[in-house]
Amino acid sequence: MTTIVAFHAHADDPVVLSGGTLARAAADGHRVVVVVATDGMDAEYPTPRWRELEASAAILGVRRVVHLGYADSGHGPELYPDPPGRQRFARADTEEAAHRLAAVLHEEKADLLLGYDAGGGYGHRDHVKVHEVARRAARLTGTRLMEATMPRETVVRLVRVVRALRIPFRYDHAAFGGLYSPASAITHRFDVRRFAGRKQAALAAHVSDVRGRGRLAAVLRVLVWLPAPVFALVAGHEWYVEVKGTGPRSLQVSARSGRSGRRQ
Repeated sequence: MTTIVAFHAHADDPVVLSGGTLARAAADGHRVVVVVATDGMDAEYPTPRWRELEASAAILGVRRVVHLGYADSGHGPELYPDPPGRQRFARADTEEAAHRLAAVLHEEKADLLLGYDAGGGYGHRDHVKVHEVARRAARLTGTRLMEATMPRETVVRLVRVVRALRIPFRYDHAAFGGLYSPASAITHRFDVRRFAGRKQAALAAHVSDVRGRGRLAAVLRVLVWLPAPVFALVAGHEWYVEVKGTGPRSLQVSARSGRSGRRQ
């Protein structure tokens, strides 16, 4: 049994970006730990989103959920002042945050750390910070690092479908052509269709996000309402870029990697 630590920015991110991977790893007998940098915008901890995260994580088979103690930085041009007693993650000192994460990696004797690609996926300031903190923590601890992402070409196609269906989507569509990772950079592609039901149920547990008015709320509602076979087609694969030079050991997980002959 190995230990996988998935580091994410917000409560709903673990299931959206790596829910199938975490469920598959847990089903294979690995210990799965989720670390989130933030739990909400301004509310006192624990927020409803935190309780939803715990419920969602339990569905995926996650054994432990850890909060690093930062506040959500929000999305948009304005970075609001810090709430009382906490610092917004985007303002956090990268070294300090990396040491907080490294402490969890040491405690868990982690074999693998999951982070985000250089653009933080779709560019959210907290996601970019996750990328920076995860890279530093991996080097501090010698933990193997893989960064969750999506093929840029796939993202562009999905955005076109969302627009064609007239699903509300408050993002700059053109910007997605330069976000996430080019397909040529992907090192691991996981088929998680067998765990799509768990992933969809875990997503539905994030009631605040699914029923809210956030930028992705309408898209999340559509995903939750999709018939299970359709959801498996839409969300049945997850992608990662392995960071070279991280990790003293290789992790053997029963999944086919994006490279021929390599096991992950």
